[in-house]
Amino acid sequence: MDIPKHIAIIMDGNGRWAVKRSLSRIAGHKEGIKTVEEIIKASNEIGITVLTLYAFSTENWARPLAEVKGLFSLLKFFLRKKIKEFQKNNIKLKTIGNISKLPADVVKEIKSAIKITSENTGLIVNIALNYGGRQEIIEAINKILESGIKNIDEKNFEKYIYTAGLPDPDLIIRTSGEYRISNFLMWQSAYSEFYTTNILWPDFKKKDLLDAISEYNRRNRRFGGLEHVK
Repeated sequence: MDIPKHIAIIMDGNGRWAVKRSLSRIAGHKEGIKTVEEIIKASNEIGITVLTLYAFSTENWARPLAEVKGLFSLLKFFLRKKIKEFQKNNIKLKTIGNISKLPADVVKEIKSAIKITSENTGLIVNIALNYGGRQEIIEAINKILESGIKNIDEKNFEKYIYTAGLPDPDLIIRTSGEYRISNFLMWQSAYSEFYTTNILWPDFKKKDLLDAISEYNRRNRRFGGLEHVK
């Protein structure tokens, strides 16, 4: 099986998972964290290079305040719980998005985890926080204007986006049966393969990840040409 270098996941369905069980939405997010742990472990085991997880979008601020606070508390808990395991398994943590808008204690925890794992050379777990694809492109354009550059090509533009230095995603997975890109990796996904599943994120397991990769292997990636490319 050909393993994609970079898999990005839109982790959708925590709330619906909870509602189906007459639980709070935060209970659904807690269960979703368990899936995050399983998928990170599976990704490391099978040799994925970069795993990008869409955790909190620029639009998610519109959710109820209690839910937003709960999400950030879960993020802090997750980082504290997993940092030793990340070190043990040579996993490197990165983030994309404007984390400066997050609560100060959360930013501190994120920066600490990034620093601790900065020398690791294995799987990169790239968490999208306060991330928006349009925001990313606009910020990149402003940086270019500020630099005084008048002519720019795709290669140079990519130096100014959040994912600079990372490969574009080969495969983007969205759970819960939705087909929207939801402002996620809009520049980087130009030639990504998309895979959707009706499975809600808390129910998504290693087997489902492997199913997505199997489907990816059945795709003919031509990148605008005629020959099969992997």
